[in-house]
Amino acid sequence: MSRKQRRAEPPQSERDRDADADLGYEVTPSDRFDDAEEPEDEEFLDEDVLLDQELARLDRARPSAHQRAGGAPRELIVVLIIAGVLGTWASVQLILSRITLALDPDASLGCDLNPLVGCGEFITSWQASAFGWPNAVLGTIGFSALLAVGVLFAAGARPATWLWRGLAAGTTFGIGWVIWFQYHALVNFRMLCPYCLVVWAVTIPVFVHVMARAAQGGHLPLGERLTRFLVMDRWLIIAGWYLALVVLIAVWFWDQWRLIFGF
Repeated sequence: MSRKQRRAEPPQSERDRDADADLGYEVTPSDRFDDAEEPEDEEFLDEDVLLDQELARLDRARPSAHQRAGGAPRELIVVLIIAGVLGTWASVQLILSRITLALDPDASLGCDLNPLVGCGEFITSWQASAFGWPNAVLGTIGFSALLAVGVLFAAGARPATWLWRGLAAGTTFGIGWVIWFQYHALVNFRMLCPYCLVVWAVTIPVFVHVMARAAQGGHLPLGERLTRFLVMDRWLIIAGWYLALVVLIAVWFWDQWRLIFGF
């Protein structure tokens, strides 16, 4: 068979339809375009996905298709996993310190660094068991749950809106609890607990990121302007929060800092 003859031959699908027509089967015009329609549909679908990704890249406050379906961006996953690990570690250390004091009330704790920084006074106070259970136990449960959620998101989970709202409610309760304990640390104890500082440090970014991403994905009705502010300026909010806390601690304990460092 010559090359010209091979080029002149119709495609296999067309030859099959011609054979069907010769045998008496009816071949409709739509049948001749079925094979061509499928790749076009797939092409349009790919273009829609690419367009959605491009819009999300240009407008960082715009949720991606993955977020609208319940997924989490990589940044939030990293924050949840790191915060879960550090928060669980700090909570477990507080539990171990509490056990040490229960066995030996005169024991010297490794977290008691100086008159200003220590955890012994906190562990034995009523504020350390405000809900009937030691705060450290509840913290271990909460941060372990955060770690588990982060791992689920990393595995590609796309939970329903109720889980996102539950996560937002849990982090809101957590940041409220942290602020309450910060007040007692500054006003009543006039001391800083090192493990508590770790909890404070990780709870702040978790709260901001969860609220921002939950609102961005449409799981929290916070309004377009507030959602855009949280998403676009989340790191600025966290940095400002840290700065305000550091300045407050520095000013509040200024006399103690001068005695400790001799200036």
